[in-house]
Amino acid sequence: MSEKIRANSILPGRREDIELHTADGLKLVGELALPADRDPVGTLICVHPLPTHGGMMDSHLFRKAAWRLPALAGLAVLRFNTRGTSSVRGTSEGEFDKAVGERYDVAAAIEHAEFAGLPNLWLVGWSFGTDLVLKYGCDPAIAGAILLSPPLRFANEDDLAVWAESGKPVTALVPELDDYLRPEEARQRFAAIPQAEVIGVDGAKHLWVGDAERVLDEIVARVAPRVPTPLPSTWDGPMESGDASAYADRTVAAFADVPVAGPPQRRGDT
Repeated sequence: MSEKIRANSILPGRREDIELHTADGLKLVGELALPADRDPVGTLICVHPLPTHGGMMDSHLFRKAAWRLPALAGLAVLRFNTRGTSSVRGTSEGEFDKAVGERYDVAAAIEHAEFAGLPNLWLVGWSFGTDLVLKYGCDPAIAGAILLSPPLRFANEDDLAVWAESGKPVTALVPELDDYLRPEEARQRFAAIPQAEVIGVDGAKHLWVGDAERVLDEIVARVAPRVPTPLPSTWDGPMESGDASAYADRTVAAFADVPVAGPPQRRGDT
């Protein structure tokens, strides 16, 4: 009998803890989730929100992607903690480096995916993670990029120019009520990348609470276009439940009232 897929539902898949090794000598913790009974048709390399504001590999969109998309879309999902970041999986070595040393973290994730023989590699960044994708992700091995709530805080015009010259597809999902960059301004800023697609999402906010299904549908539509969307909301087969308390999403709580440097009318990026 079909059961409703809920926030803590874990669909079948092959999941293994992994370690990434950076060029500057750090060990990062992560996880690779694969379809249970077939080869993946594409790969998501997930780059999480700002760790100083609770961002980690278990931030809810990426956790749900790893728990659902291997079964629903045949995708591999690689998640990892950037330097100095902690989650249930553990803590990556090093310290947060304000989007500087993290260049080696992104490179290590791409390298791991290549060595594992994973196909059709796409970077999926969320908030701070989008800046890392734009600054360091335009690698020959990468097919394209999906940006969730991009603040364009650390990435600059030179970084956008690299993606423009590459011709690689770039999709930005921008919440209507985002705290940093809203759809109209995003379209102006991303005009520097002619092939960039900017999608404004009505009613959505920076953290995508309540909008995870829309985000996952948009990701699958680009990485695995042969998979019908919207994705199923029920599952007819074995399904486990994750421990919601163990995976409490610190990002939401941390974001609520924590200001950071930036325009005074906007709250902190995550």
